[in-house]
Parts: sequence; structure tokens; C-alpha cells
Amino acid sequence: MAVEQGSELVKVVVLLAAGVLAVPLFKRLGLGSVLGYLAAGLAIGPFGLGLFREAGTILHLAELGVVMFLFVIGLEMQPTRLWTLRRQIFGLGLAQVVVCGALLTALGMVAGLKPVVAFIAAMGFVLSSTAIVMQLLEERGDTSTPRGQRMVSILLLEDLAIVPLLAIVAFLAPAANDGTGVSRWVSIGVALAAIIGLVAVSRWLLNPLFRVLAKARAREVMTAAALLVVLGAALAMQWGGLSMALGAFAAGVMLSESTFRHQLEADIEPFRGILLGLFFMGVGMSLDLTLVLADWPLILGGVLAYMAFKGMGIYAVARLTRSSHGDALQRTAMMAQGGEFAFVLYSAAAAAGIVEASVNAVLTAAIIISMALTPLAVLALRWVMPDKPAQDMNGVDVAQDLRGSVLIIGFGRFGQIASQSLLARGIDIAIIESDTDMIRAAAQFGFKVYYGDGTRLDVLHASGAGHARAILVCVDKKEATNRIVELAKHEFPLTPVLARAYDRQHAIELIRLGVDYQLRETLESALAFSSAALRQLGVQESEVAEVAEDIRRRDAERLQLQLCGDISSGIDLMHGGRWTPAPLTRPRQSGKALNEQAAEALEPAGAGAPGGVKPAGHTAQPD
Repeated sequence: MAVEQGSELVKVVVLLAAGVLAVPLFKRLGLGSVLGYLAAGLAIGPFGLGLFREAGTILHLAELGVVMFLFVIGLEMQPTRLWTLRRQIFGLGLAQVVVCGALLTALGMVAGLKPVVAFIAAMGFVLSSTAIVMQLLEERGDTSTPRGQRMVSILLLEDLAIVPLLAIVAFLAPAANDGTGVSRWVSIGVALAAIIGLVAVSRWLLNPLFRVLAKARAREVMTAAALLVVLGAALAMQWGGLSMALGAFAAGVMLSESTFRHQLEADIEPFRGILLGLFFMGVGMSLDLTLVLADWPLILGGVLAYMAFKGMGIYAVARLTRSSHGDALQRTAMMAQGGEFAFVLYSAAAAAGIVEASVNAVLTAAIIISMALTPLAVLALRWVMPDKPAQDMNGVDVAQDLRGSVLIIGFGRFGQIASQSLLARGIDIAIIESDTDMIRAAAQFGFKVYYGDGTRLDVLHASGAGHARAILVCVDKKEATNRIVELAKHEFPLTPVLARAYDRQHAIELIRLGVDYQLRETLESALAFSSAALRQLGVQESEVAEVAEDIRRRDAERLQLQLCGDISSGIDLMHGGRWTPAPLTRPRQSGKALNEQAAEALEPAGAGAPGGVKPAGHTAQPD
């Protein structure tokens, strides 16, 4: 039964509850948050439980999430950075749009669509979902990687492409009554005026405005101003007949070099996340299951065919622009769907009389289904991704018959620093590393590093481990460190082995393997960091050193207790959040009260002498 019209609070609760329940479940299943939102929207929408009848209203409101998303992306895209990406945006992006557009247009015409309708359907499908792709990149941590930047560049070009596409729709629309076409030119003029006005306001007015607001020291006003900028820019573009998201992105770019950039991003972030989730839920609600079930062979076949042909175009462009096979596959899986701008394009075409209402409904359903299939396509990548390519051994020497007083295994950030003290004393060292890129990078700084996998016994022998006075294990993987220590202590029991530990549990494992010395990789750096903080707070140098030594002593005692017990042993040795006065150095003698009255006053009520201060003549109990 539908929720009553006046129960707005109930609707809000249902929306939030659906998202809160679905997203963690889908992420736990490895399906991603986007598919969770889509499923939640489908479940509570008009074609699910029917708790919401007007999915279009939710979708229209939730489009603001995409608008804010593009604004935040714009804040990260300084003009200088955009200029460096110009070849990827206008080269790679344009190539993908043109190639995929041509393939899908031809496919639509073969399927029996009119050329104009086939073109509109194809170009709507070409515009990948910025929201889905960016969300997937963010979840995978690929936003700032080279392959992620290439996808972001393509998305930017596709977002810009909505402008000429809407203009093309206007020109393809049936001619005006007077036949002069003046209204079209007026529309183009208004759009250009909106763009110029937005650039002018962003360039010369917004920074002075934020300086004035910052002086007022009212946080809520700054938040309101941030929302005003985003929504105002979106509204200006909408009035100009363009994309709201494009306006928000342009405003973000204009403010990307502002001193208020980080403040704006922090103010927008909560609204962006919630509204973006609502957008995906609105898309799920909009899926017309009745239509899909009635024509499911046609719609599903069309979706799969369009995604396959678009995928072929994406892969071909990626390979032609020298991307690796793996990167091309990832880009294909993440960008083969249609996007939210397709709804704008199809709606404009339907309003202009180019596309019939029934065709518009089918195309919209196809876009939604393709968006829902994207997380599944990304999951399927693990079955088709190529194995990690063999390392390039060009310019790399393999460890063989090495001789050195000290053997260092692993030459990353930890091993490089560890080698400095040895080199400073003129100690002869041999270094092996399994990452060929690291070996070549080290060679640029004058280090002779040999290729070798320290987890193999034959490599240890070839690296001179049997003749070394010490073996330093500096690799960053716990399993590899344990294996190397185990081999070294078994084969070379008289050679001291010093190892880098990842954390406390790893340190305990290494001690039990018989390592001669272990050090957690962050222990001393964190102590130095906190000591510097104490100095900044005005603590005397002697006290700083005493505190650091006390923490080292407590840490060593706790580690010994954990070796005999479990990981929770000795937890009372840690300094907790509640401060209690205690001497840094434990007294050699127990405290004594001067008389019986003092002893009675200091003794806890109902407790015996142990644990308290004892009167003269009493002996303190052990801790």
C-alpha cells in the first residue's frame, strides 16, 4: 500500500532505511554500493513494494547529488591541471565518443530504428554514467592513478558533449511555425550568455564574497554560501538550456585555485553523498518493471548488444592510444553503460517530437538496466583480467656469487634508510630486491641492487647469506618476511638476522621464529613524532627524553608478557585516555606512612594493607 501523500516524514524514514539496509549488505556481498542503492530504489518504488508512486520527483531532487558531485570534481581540477589533461580530454575522450557513437548508431539502424532516432539512442548510451564510474574509481582507490585520470578525462569530455548534443536535438526538432529558426539562435545566444556570465561571476565575484563571509566567522553562513554557489551555477546553466552538472563543474573549476577550496569541499561533502545515494535510488525506482517484463527479450538483448558494441569501441580506442590490455579491459567494464545524461537527452528528444513516448520509455529502461549491470561487469573482471606481466629485466643484474659483510633483502623506503648508517661506516653491503622498477630507480641514485627473491633458499645462497656477518630483512610483506627469517635461521643459524616488523603481532611472530632483532616499522618514527609534539608544547628536553624512554620500557615489558600470554596481555602498561599521576621512574623502595593515623587515612576503606601505602615496619606486597 502506498504511503499517504501527507506522510512526508515517513517517506524520508523509508528512503533512509532502504539505503542503510541495502548498501552495507551489497558491499558485504562484494557487489558495491551503487547496485545496493539501485536495488533499494527498485524495492520501495512503484514497481516494487509501491511505497513511492512518483519516482520522477525523487529522481529530480536527487539530480542535485550529481550536480554537487561534479562541483567537487571541478574543485579538484585546477585550470593548470585541466590544461595538462587537454590531450586526454579532447583527444582520447573525443575519439571514444565518436567511435562508440558511430558503432551504436549503425547498430540502431540495423535494428530498424530511423537514422535520427538511432543517432539519439546511440549518443545517449555513449555518455557513460559519471556518478557510477567515479564512485567505482573512488571505492577502488583509482581516482588519482594514471588509468583513473584517463577515465576522468573521458567523462569530462562526455559531460561537455551534452551541450552540442542538446543543440543538435534542437536543430533536429520540427521547424518553428514561422520557419525562420530565430528561436534556435536565441537559445544558443542564451546558452553562451549563461556560460560567459558564470565564468565572470566565478572569476571576479566569488572570492571577494567568501572573504567577506569568512570575516563574519559564521560556519553556517559559509555552508549556505557553498550551497548557493553550486545550486546557483546549476540554475544558471539550466536557464541557458544546458546541463546543471556542467554549470556546477565549471563553478568548481573556477574556484579550484581559491583559498576557500578545501572549506567548500568540506561543506558540500555531506550533501553530495546523501543526494548521490538518493539519485541512484531514484534511478532504481524509475525502472518500469511492467515494460521490462512485457518486452524483456527485446530490452535485455538491446542492452547487451549496446554494451557489447560500446565495449568494443572503448577497448579499440584504449589499445590504439597505447593502453595495456588490462587497463583497456578495466575501462571497458566500467564505462560500457549508459549514463544519467541520457535521461536529459532522451527527454529533450521526446519533448521535441523526435522520439516517441514508447521508444523513450524503452531507451530509459535500457539505460537503467545497463547502469545496474555495471557493478556486475566490474566483478567479472577478475575472471578475464590477464595475469600480472613478467617483470622487465632490462638493465637488471641477477644476484649471483655476491659477497658482502651485510646482506640487505628489500630496498624500498625502509631498506634505503637502513642502508645509510652502514654505508656511512664504510661497511660492504649486498642488496637484493624483487621489484625491477625499484632496482632501476635505485640505480639512478648510485645504488647497485641485484634482482633476487629472498624467499628462495637458492637465492639466499647466491646472495652470499652464508658468508654475511648479518642479514637485514627489510621487505614490506609479512608473509615474505616470515619465510625469509625462517629460512635464514634454519640454514645460517650463526648469522644474526634483523627484521622489519609490520605491527606488534608480526613482531611476536618474528621473535618466535628466532629473529635476533626486530623493529616495528612505525615505532621509532611515531616516538620521534610525539616527542616533537611535546617540545612544541613547551615540555623540557629532559622530560621529553624521559617520557620516550618510559614508553620504550613499557612497550618492551608488554611485548614480553604477550609472548607468554596473548595479545591483550600487559594492556595495563599502556598510557590510557584518562590521566593518572604516576612517577615516570618506579621508586626503588615502597612508600611508608609516618604514623598509624596516616596509614589508616591512606588505606582504602575495607581494604587490607596490600596495594596501599604501608606504615613504618610493614612490607609492600609485590605488584
